[in-house]
Amino acid sequence: MFPERFSNLPAYAFPRLRALLDAHDPGGPVTHMSIGEPKHPMPDFVAPILAESIADFGRYPPNDGTPALQEAIAGWLTRRYGVTVDPGAQVMPLNGTREGLYNAAMALCPETKAGARPVVLMPNPFYQVYAVAAASVGAEPVFVNATAETGHLPDFGALPEDVLARTALVYICSPANPQGTVADGGYWRDLLALAEKHDFRILADECYSEIYRGEAPVGALQMAQETGADPERVVLFNSLSKRSNLPGLRSGFVAGGPESLKRIKQLRAYAGAPLPLPVQHVSERAWSDEAHVTANRALYGEKYGLADRIFGDVPGYLPPRAGFFLWLPVEDGERAALELWTKTGVRALPGAYLSRDTAAGNPGQGFIRVAMVAPYNETDQGLTRVRDCLYGR
Repeated sequence: MFPERFSNLPAYAFPRLRALLDAHDPGGPVTHMSIGEPKHPMPDFVAPILAESIADFGRYPPNDGTPALQEAIAGWLTRRYGVTVDPGAQVMPLNGTREGLYNAAMALCPETKAGARPVVLMPNPFYQVYAVAAASVGAEPVFVNATAETGHLPDFGALPEDVLARTALVYICSPANPQGTVADGGYWRDLLALAEKHDFRILADECYSEIYRGEAPVGALQMAQETGADPERVVLFNSLSKRSNLPGLRSGFVAGGPESLKRIKQLRAYAGAPLPLPVQHVSERAWSDEAHVTANRALYGEKYGLADRIFGDVPGYLPPRAGFFLWLPVEDGERAALELWTKTGVRALPGAYLSRDTAAGNPGQGFIRVAMVAPYNETDQGLTRVRDCLYGR
């Protein structure tokens, strides 16, 4: 016997992509632009710190993180957002944010809301862990389409009152994956007011917050503090994967109100996996250093300009405000990805693999997601092949 609650999960995006493409030969040099794995150099302090602390792999790490790491994260929140948190009570390091985004639902979603099955809202398209987290706690996932008409951010306030009354948690990603759009102060104020009215928590996924052009994106905790919202209203997640080019370090954090963090920490004590101490020591340094982040952002800035030059005359092109993905309009995402592979060797992800079908359609159907994570010259070549193949010269 197996649980039925996972029976309707579609195949994960990348196995679906392999099934679509791998039976066909590539039409040119293979260029991987489907996965958001940063390829820029990692900070030069990583290896020395690991070497100095190698003996700490022989010790059990503290579940809640070293005090130095908690303080480094809290200090970064203050410098970046002007937010003050108690390092010991309101911050916890994570084994990558996916762990935290999943376990937050386990720790914080009630069994019922308004006397009925709880609802978990999420943008559509979305990071797939949101949906499996909702399924794991027996909640009803509601996929809220983020389209050009809604500014590529979900309009949660347009949902029926009976759905909002049952809403326990709302996942929101800003800067958005895959569209690269950013929730501004007005968006956050409206969402916080909606959360206060209907008594739900906001799970704010801000993993792309440090890759942007122009002004730095505002954050959920920042806006909660500015608006005087309940401190328990927002739970924030961030990571070193994108900010510091350290996806393999598996190091992120969760921050929020003390009661929310108390419950998340309690679950971690029973079922979680704390970061090894050498990883925590690297993380302490990474959250305390901005020079490598500034240099990394400049590299992405060059690629934003490259994308604008290559796709600027493509109807419907959405210049990314942040993050490192392009959300490119096509007639059909699967057909475009297959054509791109068989004619050029570029691997891109059909947008529908990041979305779910709804009564209003699948908002990813007419898009492909292209990751600009490789070095500049490789990105230039890959994007040029995408343009020439799908849009003509």
